[in-house]
Order: sequence, then structure tokens, then C-alpha cells
Amino acid sequence: MKKNYNKIKKAALTRRQNRVRAKIFGTATLPRLNVSKSLTGVFLQLIDDESGRTLVSLHSQTLAQKGNKTEVSLATGLALAQKAKDKGITQCVFDRSGHKYHGRIKAVADGARQGGLKF
Repeated sequence: MKKNYNKIKKAALTRRQNRVRAKIFGTATLPRLNVSKSLTGVFLQLIDDESGRTLVSLHSQTLAQKGNKTEVSLATGLALAQKAKDKGITQCVFDRSGHKYHGRIKAVADGARQGGLKF
């Protein structure tokens, strides 16, 4: 019997996402920094879970940054931190969305920290 490995991988990712989301929660003063990644880029959001609003969002394609995906992710984290500073947000909770903390996810976190966000 042939298994659908894509379906198995997606189910495992969903389990990890639920496990991470059960432990963290964003508020207006301490929003959740959600990182979503695709094959071509990353999408970052600062979310207030109490009101269900996105406070700040940014996609890596909106930047004119050149380089490999990790370098672009670092620049995206820096840009998001700057947008958050403009809105008066200095702290957040990091939500890696079930992905391992390395590569592009780690680059986003490092860029946000360099930009002044604390988490």
C-alpha cells in the first residue's frame, strides 16, 4: 500500500503548530510574532490574540533585498522590528509555527532582535 507522505508531513506540522500555540498567547502589550514560510519567502505578523487583530505584518517580497533566502529573512526581521518600533511595540512572543528553530526561522528572530524587539 502506497502512503501519501505529503499528507503525513502536513499532519505532523499541524500537530507541532498546535503544540506551540497551546503554550503562547499574544496580547496588545505583548503581541505574538508569527512566522510563516513558503518556498520563496517568509511572512511575519505581530498578532493580538485577545482582539484577533494583526498589528503589524510584512512579507519578504515587499523588500528590494537581494541574496539567498536566509539573508532576505534577516532583512525582513529587521524591517518588521522597525515597523513595530514605529507603532510603539518593543516586546513580543516568538511563534515559530511548528518549524525548527534554524535557518530562515532563526534568521528572522536574529533580525528582529537586532532591530530592537525583545523576546
